[in-house]
Amino acid sequence: MRIFSAGDLLSLLSALQWTVALTLIALGCGGPLALGLAVMRAGRAALPRWIAALLLQLVQGVPLLGLLMFFYFGMPVFLGVDVPALVAVGVAYTIWTAVFLGEIWRGGIEAVKPAQWEAAECLGLTKWQQFRWVIGPQAFRIALPATVGFLVQLVKNTSLASVVGFVELARAGQIASAATFQPLLTYAVVAAIYFAICFPLTTWSRSLEARLNGAR
Repeated sequence: MRIFSAGDLLSLLSALQWTVALTLIALGCGGPLALGLAVMRAGRAALPRWIAALLLQLVQGVPLLGLLMFFYFGMPVFLGVDVPALVAVGVAYTIWTAVFLGEIWRGGIEAVKPAQWEAAECLGLTKWQQFRWVIGPQAFRIALPATVGFLVQLVKNTSLASVVGFVELARAGQIASAATFQPLLTYAVVAAIYFAICFPLTTWSRSLEARLNGAR
């Protein structure tokens, strides 16, 4: 048994890069999918809207932990090959992000007044141009505070990847705690690191909500 040392702190900070990497993978891959789902859900075509709603109900009805277990243990069974942990958890977080972020952005799109669509159509713009130049910027302004708030939840929920052995910040904390037998100190440091990341984002989200006032 040994005491918690600077080396343990460095290992936690080193594992933090994987927490950041998971967050970036989820946003980078899940963001475009979220936009597609949001447009499908907010569109007038019935079939795409039903497909998006079905995907949403399916994913939202399964806990994130269940998605992680399914892709980590299930993908090797279905594909017949060993899948790296980063790929498995990356797919799970991408799908989870796409669905929940898609709902946030759908709300932003639908919050734009119908008169804006009509005005854009009167200008002779195509549907894509209407969304790109008129609806999209307004929807982004409305949904930005909630998007930043979701980002905070995403950062914290990356800790669930530890249950499948992926060594990110929370898992590194478990390892350090088992090695030092100082769980209170170890997890206090882990919590402080999470707080240092999430608190500025939370403050920014509140500031954006107050400044943009997307409800108006």
